[in-house]
This record gives sequence, structure tokens and C-alpha cells, in this order.
Amino acid sequence: MRVLLDTFYLYRFMEAPGHFGEAERRFLEESEARVYVSAVSVWEMRLKHHARHRSLERKSLYVPSDVIATLQEQNVVFLPISINHVARELEVPIAHSDPFDELLLVQAQEEGLRLLTTDRLLVDHPLAITV
Repeated sequence: MRVLLDTFYLYRFMEAPGHFGEAERRFLEESEARVYVSAVSVWEMRLKHHARHRSLERKSLYVPSDVIATLQEQNVVFLPISINHVARELEVPIAHSDPFDELLLVQAQEEGLRLLTTDRLLVDHPLAITV
């Protein structure tokens, strides 16, 4: 199985580099999953890193280049954003308007991947997997 990680998992991964939760680790091992990380997720993390709360704290502590460096040490495939990804319509639309969620699902759709997510707004989507 080929699995695209939702951005949430990149945040979790950065908190404990090299480690997933027990359920996710078991799922990835049992399904012999090939793990993909999208440029969409790193882009989302970049935007949050540069955005600030009213307290002036960053919305994300993770520098995008550090995220990439950490992931390069893992057995993941980096998935760029292509012109086809941004032009395609999602075959099964999502009910909310998060452009990052939609782009991740379009990439999953176009590349034959499943999106591993914990997002309650996505769990019923046919391209999503939750563990």
C-alpha cells in the first residue's frame, strides 16, 4: 500500500523524530506501506511557521528546512506538487474548504495513494485511512 501522510503526522513526527504512535507503526508495518510526504504539507507547515499568534508566538515551531532534513533520514518518498495536481478536481469533494486537505486528497487521487489522517472532517472520505 502507498500512503500519503497528512500534515498532522509531520507535526507528530517532528515532536518525536523517527517515531509514530503504536497504532500507526503497526499499520505501516503490517500493510508494508510505502510512505509519501507531500510538498503541500511542508508548504502548510511553512505558512504556520511564519504566521504568529496575537502573543507573537509562532503558530509552528518547526522550520521547514529542518522538517525536510529530518524526513530525509527516513524511508519516505517526497511528492512534489504538479500542474496536474493543482488543475484536477477532487472526484469526491470534501465538505469543508481547507485547500491543503483538498490538495492532499487530489494528490492521493492522482497518484494512487491513500491519505493517512486523523482529521475528523476527512475520515469518511474514500481516499482517507485512519488507524
